[in-house]
Amino acid sequence: MPTENTTEQRPNNNGGRFERGNNNRGGRRQFSRKREPKEFEDVVVSINRVSKTVKGGRRMRFAALVVVGDKKGRIGFGMGKAAEVPDAIRKANEAAVKNVFRVSLVEDNRTVPHAAKGVHGASTVYLQPAAPGTGVIAGGAVRSILELAGVSDVLSKVIGSRTSVNVVYATLDALRQMHTVEDVAKLRDKKVSEIR
Repeated sequence: MPTENTTEQRPNNNGGRFERGNNNRGGRRQFSRKREPKEFEDVVVSINRVSKTVKGGRRMRFAALVVVGDKKGRIGFGMGKAAEVPDAIRKANEAAVKNVFRVSLVEDNRTVPHAAKGVHGASTVYLQPAAPGTGVIAGGAVRSILELAGVSDVLSKVIGSRTSVNVVYATLDALRQMHTVEDVAKLRDKKVSEIR
């Protein structure tokens, strides 16, 4: 006599084997958990293959450079190295989220408040505010950073070395120099009307 706790078993087309009443594959439960929205968007700027010469030959690894941002004025960047590309990207992403900072933007995050020059190594990045409708006039790593910061109109120029790591550092240096009129007024203990 079957007891109340047994599940219904019925033959199927798997060579006479029986399967339980629930139709889960492999007996695993199906979880339908919704993914939470990401706080930051990320862009992989570059992936370099680096090698170390050891006794048995060369040992290849990958270095990834990732920029993260929320398109509302917060950005960060990180680097990660690993034997496989996905691991390097994951490490870089974690490092980038730890290095997030806020950028001073004006006109509802439309453009930068003033011209600035960022320098790192042999790379120099020049950023300048632009009129509405200009767009992001930038290329490569500079464009990735500015778009993730939420800037929609800006002019830029990379002078000197175009190595992506140095360009990223120089761009972040230029963005850290940005100060709005309100910030300057607060520093000088004056009103905005006195400065303008």
